[in-house]
Amino acid sequence: MQSLKSQFEEDGYFSPLRLFDKSTALSYREILETVEQKTGSLNYRYKIHTVLDIAYKIATNKELLDSVEALLGPNILLYNTSFVIKEPNSKAHISWHQDLTYWGFNDDKQVAAWIALSDATEENGCMHMIPGSHKGGQLPHRTTKDSNNLLHHGQTIEGVSEEQSRCIPLKAGETSLHHGWTMHTSYPNKSDDRRIGLTINYISTDMFQTQTEHDSAMLVRGVDHYNHFKIDTPSSTIFDENAWNKQKDYEDLLYQTYDKMNRA
Repeated sequence: MQSLKSQFEEDGYFSPLRLFDKSTALSYREILETVEQKTGSLNYRYKIHTVLDIAYKIATNKELLDSVEALLGPNILLYNTSFVIKEPNSKAHISWHQDLTYWGFNDDKQVAAWIALSDATEENGCMHMIPGSHKGGQLPHRTTKDSNNLLHHGQTIEGVSEEQSRCIPLKAGETSLHHGWTMHTSYPNKSDDRRIGLTINYISTDMFQTQTEHDSAMLVRGVDHYNHFKIDTPSSTIFDENAWNKQKDYEDLLYQTYDKMNRA
């Protein structure tokens, strides 16, 4: 774990880390795509671990939580899970940004995990990161109107020296970990298959939301001495329809926070 911690502190990310084998990743993908036949695309749906038990299983994977604990300490909240899906031969992309820009947190004791359920390659739009970019803290972001940008406000850091970036490919079942101030991007999927990942955000229990008293999270390791968040309930079934019906409420609150931070 020391090498993980030292690379993360130096570069702002660690990759790759194997969580489960390719056949397990495929089984998770098959469950996801079976549910999508009922719901439509689950791309970027918020707190999906309250709806699909596979998302909760992945988020509480022991190897993953051990790694997050090495970075955040023993007391960890699961804040969000979302599938990030790029359809084959699409123009969808994610511009250069820092995750924490519009989340409204009081601090940056946060780690993001990106778990590949299909191979993430340069061809299909895997992430690129700027090593060490987390050390400078938050940078200015410009709001854009690019309909192919998957970010809510199309937030973009301009003038990025892309020659400094590193490609972060992952095999199915592997994850990368990155800091909320690490600059990253991903380009369009030029392949004939979907690129499917699950992004997970963990925070230290002493973090709190500055924009609302109604935000929620879930303790996944250690003890929460602060109780700054309402408590999410994980799905215990393949697809929890009642939780799915609450998705709009979760997402409305999220976008209200984004909008407030965008105006700040």
